[in-house]
Amino acid sequence: MAEADSSPTLLNSGADGGRESERRPLPDALHVYGGEGAYSYTRNSYFQKYTANVAEGAIKGAIFNVLRNLHCRFGYSLQCPKSDKTLEFLVLFNDQPSNDFNTLFKSLPRETPYFAAGVPGSFHRRLFPASSVHFVHCSFALHWLSKVPEELQDKNSIAWYKGRIHYSNASNEVVRAYAARFSEDMEDFLCARATEIVSGGMMVISMPGIPNEMTYSQLAASLMYEFMASSFMDMANEGLISEDEVDSFNLPIYTPSPEEMTTAVETNGQFSIEILELINSASLTDGRVDIKAWIVHVRAAMEGMFIKHFGSDIVDEMFDRLTKKLMFLNE
Repeated sequence: MAEADSSPTLLNSGADGGRESERRPLPDALHVYGGEGAYSYTRNSYFQKYTANVAEGAIKGAIFNVLRNLHCRFGYSLQCPKSDKTLEFLVLFNDQPSNDFNTLFKSLPRETPYFAAGVPGSFHRRLFPASSVHFVHCSFALHWLSKVPEELQDKNSIAWYKGRIHYSNASNEVVRAYAARFSEDMEDFLCARATEIVSGGMMVISMPGIPNEMTYSQLAASLMYEFMASSFMDMANEGLISEDEVDSFNLPIYTPSPEEMTTAVETNGQFSIEILELINSASLTDGRVDIKAWIVHVRAAMEGMFIKHFGSDIVDEMFDRLTKKLMFLNE
């Protein structure tokens, strides 16, 4: 099985101001596991850290280019040691309003060469004033959809998805519903950022990706989603939860290909792609995966969704079953 690749994408803002993204109602936010405990996102987001480390060089280069352009625009150079003008940086951290911002801010170094603030809200809509941001880094987030495709909630739809929770190994109708939702969300995201980023600014997007022409069933994560669904169905057959609860639950996650990302950016027309590449995630961990550690990592990100839909009583049971199935396969 192939691992989902992470896909750093550098986008250059070429517009003086973007189109205002539609301020449509968004569903209640679902947050990752907060705090600093055993299942917290803080202690279990190591895969995201690996990806950030890989993209670090590209990010530093992008920031340098933005600063160089700004200095030229205002008439003084980065290379001039006699300049009495010192640039001051404001770093804005964004997440859903229910995010644990307290833990985030406590994790920052006491002495930082920048000012920091938190901005709650969905990245699928506006977050900052127009033309106020010079550089944006969207890290391991854009694969989360704004909501589950509506077709999957309609029992009369050909995309009704009984007994499963993701589009892996699904019919073409289900895959198309997910792809269409992702396309709409990307348009909202790009319009919002185009309005907020200054002309000549830059954005880096790091997110899970899939090679062009690869089938979704070939991804290792897809196998995990299948085992999640089968674990829920086993619990439904045992009367621990209802089958309707399983049928009505779908993960709002979509993994795009480079071709899909290119189409989204070109269709939007407000950014140009400077770099787009796939990085094999197996290279980040030397190809070795600790199943139990991986499950805790997944739980830190997804537990909130499961609790909201199924209730808190079933979470331990489902993840125990998922762990056993994956470890049996790995023997």
